[in-house]
Amino acid sequence: MLYESWSYKMKDMTYGNERKALIFFSLPLILGNLIQQLYNIADTLIVGRFLGSNALGAVGSAYALMVLLTSIILGLCMGSGIVFSQLFGAKRIKDLKTSIWNSFVFTAVVTIVINVVAFLLLDKLLIWLNIPNEALEYTKTYLNIIFMGIGFTFIFNFISSILRSIGNSVMPLIFLAISSVLNIVLDIVFILPMNMGVGGAAIATVISQGVSAVTIMIYFIKKAPQVRPEKENMYYDKKLLKQVMSNSILNSIQQSIMNFGILMIQGLVNSFGVHAMAAFAAVVKIDSFAYMPAQDFGNAFATYIAQNYGAGKASRIKTGIKEAVKISGVFCLISSFVVCIFSKELMLMFIQPSEIEIISIGVQYLRIEGMCYLGIGFLFLLYAFYRGLGKAQMSIVLTVVSLGSRVIIAYALAPISSIGLLGIWWAIPIGWMLADIIGFGYLILKRERLFSEGSKFEEATIDII
Repeated sequence: MLYESWSYKMKDMTYGNERKALIFFSLPLILGNLIQQLYNIADTLIVGRFLGSNALGAVGSAYALMVLLTSIILGLCMGSGIVFSQLFGAKRIKDLKTSIWNSFVFTAVVTIVINVVAFLLLDKLLIWLNIPNEALEYTKTYLNIIFMGIGFTFIFNFISSILRSIGNSVMPLIFLAISSVLNIVLDIVFILPMNMGVGGAAIATVISQGVSAVTIMIYFIKKAPQVRPEKENMYYDKKLLKQVMSNSILNSIQQSIMNFGILMIQGLVNSFGVHAMAAFAAVVKIDSFAYMPAQDFGNAFATYIAQNYGAGKASRIKTGIKEAVKISGVFCLISSFVVCIFSKELMLMFIQPSEIEIISIGVQYLRIEGMCYLGIGFLFLLYAFYRGLGKAQMSIVLTVVSLGSRVIIAYALAPISSIGLLGIWWAIPIGWMLADIIGFGYLILKRERLFSEGSKFEEATIDII
């Protein structure tokens, strides 16, 4: 079989020990995001320590907006990756190549549109974010530069989604590591000796994004001919494009809703002033770092589910769910312990000890969220499970429940003088828990139908031999 000759680069998770398959595939994803989060922390630390709280708050708000815009692209890439995984699991390699081409063209067009709209609406977006006047120019400068890297973000994440869908989670890790190290070095050079301010931080990010995009594209072209689209695959296929669009658009909607809700929370926090804004910029980085293993494990779980769904192996899906809950639970409990115990020390990594109010706000946030990481860990698994089955609409429902309830509760409680920011902090884990109840409830009620639907792939033509 041709498959065996290049299996060292790819991982078929439709056979073998389920726990080992999940752990070994997820480890490069976790390490990759660990490197990314270390970069984010280094970036925040450099900006906060050397440019001050106004610049830190500006970069934090700009980051939230950038995440919202790129979440559309990331959602399209993630959704496409699910289709790629299903086709790979079913061994339909010709269809896989054609779907990659159709998805690439579609996502590229969307990326161009997003980039143009972002530049045109920048001033309106800044007004909507409630940026304090003292941080406004910093934020605008940062975003005008950072928007130039949206195309690089698309290329890197699209090719990464292809590689991960066929079980190669190592190479995206390597290119991400190179990019992150370069970003930190350039941050230091541009901000300290060259004194370029927040603009220097943005330029460093765009350059490193460009390097990662170019290098991973060269790797894909040179080293992955087995799945690289050829001339005969470069045509419009209505059926495959519809399948790709159905999954990718729904995933994009989910990611956009998620980050739109986060951005609304950011705007509410900003209304409490620069101190709250700076604290939130720091704790969001810590928070993301803390539940990052569970999030990346969820992404690995989605690929596992998709491959086995494509292969029609319901029993492996059921076993995988049990193993995933155990593994994710361990990640979350460890994170909860560390964040709750060392919340003040974590804040001091970003904020000067003299900034007592900012530290106090951050510690309050971290202790509340830190107690509840099991909620977000299980929610990541639910998102991944439904994405892997091609049921992204259910992920959207859970996202709406989680983010919708969070926003409603936060905006209802925050204006009460005796509650204020505390209401925003508690709204977040409450949203996680409500979504978990609905997600697991639906799985229990509909489990037989959900697992049996993968059998439609069993009759797929095996063109890989």
